[in-house]
Amino acid sequence: MSTAVRQRVVAPVWQVTRPARPGGVPGVVLAGLRDHGPDPVDHRLDPHPVLTLALACGEAALGIDESTGRRHRGSLVTGLGFGTGGAARVRAANVEWMQVRLSPAIARAVLGVGPAELASSVVTVDDLWGERRAARLRERLAEAASWEERFALVEAFLARLLAAGPAIEPELAWAWDRIVTGHGQVRVEELADELGWSRKRLWSRFHAQLGLAPKRAAKLVRFDWAATRLAGGQEAAGVAADCGYADQSHLHRDVVAFTGVTPATVAGQSLVATADMAWVDHVPRLSARCGNAPASRFDGPHRPPPPMGGDTPGGRVPGEGADVRSRHRRRQSARAADAGDSG
Repeated sequence: MSTAVRQRVVAPVWQVTRPARPGGVPGVVLAGLRDHGPDPVDHRLDPHPVLTLALACGEAALGIDESTGRRHRGSLVTGLGFGTGGAARVRAANVEWMQVRLSPAIARAVLGVGPAELASSVVTVDDLWGERRAARLRERLAEAASWEERFALVEAFLARLLAAGPAIEPELAWAWDRIVTGHGQVRVEELADELGWSRKRLWSRFHAQLGLAPKRAAKLVRFDWAATRLAGGQEAAGVAADCGYADQSHLHRDVVAFTGVTPATVAGQSLVATADMAWVDHVPRLSARCGNAPASRFDGPHRPPPPMGGDTPGGRVPGEGADVRSRHRRRQSARAADAGDSG
């Protein structure tokens, strides 16, 4: 479908630098941001289907103000869906910071707490990693001679945390990737069937380990995909059709619920240069880690696709024409396991 693109009329707020090479840590997407100035930054903070770390790279600190009046300054972490409703504001002046988009599938390993504990909230990095470790990271980022040096430093730091931290169930990492690669256009029943799990089992374990119910996660991913395209200048009618909304009114309701403003307002606000929008919709994936699922849990036609790069879109899991008897056995096993689930 051909899509019209509007002429941009609003100057971008942030100058964005991305790593020259693909990221080396699955589930992590990095970007360096510097405000254009000379006026202070003050804009709406919209929700995203990832946890976001804002790491200060100098003296000036990024600020986030909540609708309740609470103010946060320094190196911060926002949880899944933070900013829903459009009441949160980002405020800054003469600031350089690194944005780390973090998949909820690795949040507990990297941050030390699960995404459910950070849902729709913002906390300081000092509270999560301790003042000494956080201060040392700030110092090294400030001393780095280039963005590439900063990217390498943060990747190495996160890789160590990820290697030492706990992993979620591989089935759930795979389910998250299915939602992401499908841009949120995946039905919960379909996910449960592909896993050989009941909906109850999928819901309880997904919510406990990823911080959202599967349906809510899909809705947030789809919104993020649509909002990115709107901000890139595409017409609302085309975005609604391509992103799986029933109609343009459905898109309108979703955007207002998540941002507090209309699709036209989202389309008219450019926070970064149009050429740098690609990283915004590039939700991190963990397909490489999914390939390590035990054969006893991912067998036959429902086995995840072979390992691939963390930023490589995955396809649908093969399975059409699967042996009916083997599928029946998987469902029987799943029902037996469900009997022992508390969720």
